[in-house]
Amino acid sequence: MRSFVERVGQAADALRALFPETPLQENDYLSKKTGARVLLKREDLTPVRSYKLRGAFNFIRKALSATAGVDSFVCASAGNHAQGFAFACRHFGRKGVVFMPVTTPQQKIDKTRLFGGDFIEVRLVGDYFDDCYRAAADFAAANAALMVPPFDHPDIIEGQATVAHELAGQLDNLDGALVLLPVGGGGLAAGVTGYLRDIGAAADFLFAEPAGAPSLQRSLAAGKRVKLERVDNFVDGAAVAEIGREPFKRLKSFSAQTVNIVPENRLCATMIEMLNIEGVVLEPAGALAIDSLKDLPRKTLKGRTVVAVISGGNFDFERLPEVKERALRFEGLKKYFIFRFPQRPGALRDFLELLGPDDDITRFEYLKKSARNFGSVLIGLETKDPRNFALLKRRFDEAGWAYQDITDNDTIAGMLI
Repeated sequence: MRSFVERVGQAADALRALFPETPLQENDYLSKKTGARVLLKREDLTPVRSYKLRGAFNFIRKALSATAGVDSFVCASAGNHAQGFAFACRHFGRKGVVFMPVTTPQQKIDKTRLFGGDFIEVRLVGDYFDDCYRAAADFAAANAALMVPPFDHPDIIEGQATVAHELAGQLDNLDGALVLLPVGGGGLAAGVTGYLRDIGAAADFLFAEPAGAPSLQRSLAAGKRVKLERVDNFVDGAAVAEIGREPFKRLKSFSAQTVNIVPENRLCATMIEMLNIEGVVLEPAGALAIDSLKDLPRKTLKGRTVVAVISGGNFDFERLPEVKERALRFEGLKKYFIFRFPQRPGALRDFLELLGPDDDITRFEYLKKSARNFGSVLIGLETKDPRNFALLKRRFDEAGWAYQDITDNDTIAGMLI
């Protein structure tokens, strides 16, 4: 039986029929900012703008060579896995059925159909992914179709490991390098670390997970797979409640300290930064590795080679206002307040006189209108310097205004903003 390294090499050779190696690009902006030599492995530049095509392609390729009579495949996904699956089905000329939740944005549905062409059928089932997954599994069993998992299978991991195969050929020496890897289900992380270890590369690894879905960190800390009770789906490409069984087997030797937890709002600031300064469009999961640089002391990065794997760039620009909003809140440039507003002439003018020249009202909404003497008002304020808010609050207090800062109150802000 061929070794893991040999099988990954075969997968990489086969992938060249679909697309060339994704580039490893030195980023001058991030290098100057951190003091390291920062290289970006641009998986956002595959034909489907994510690395997911690698695993889906390898799974289907091996299934067709090993199993006679496999005519159709099925998957459950509302994101990058669906698009990679569709592209691979069209390449091999095999029928594929993609199950997506009814709530999936139309843009993602259209892109999946575009990549799959006449070989792909999209079925919308249920409001949540679990409903969709069950429907896909039932369909596969009833129609003798083969289910293609997003991350929890050796052939998927083997396909994702082709990222490391390319990396090893693109960088003369990985010894001492720091490799930053985003983690969702764990297929990419398991593949890259396994391959580089097997070829003897003495690289260090840092995994990046969103704060709302730290399934790998929790599992490593517990010494077993842990299923999260709640998951924040904002970083949809990495919002997984439980690390995959097969990936965890390959990652369980790492300590929980090798996982960096990334706040979602800070991640938004990184996305905006890369878009405005570098012109690079990143989806939230695709920015995880770059954002982790913010948590590494400059003295530990100085002069070091750092490779950040950019996992995807499938960003729906309809989400841009939300991303900008969250970025401003993280940077302290925007806050939301609920004010107890007196119901009298001139009250609004009195409030406005407290604002400085760099302060702007972005939202003003009465939450309850009545004949009472006071009413609750939601006010959004944006400023050019986060220090201005300390001055504003002092003015509010001195003027006797009753108010509550709800910017970081997820429960209230989630209902009102």
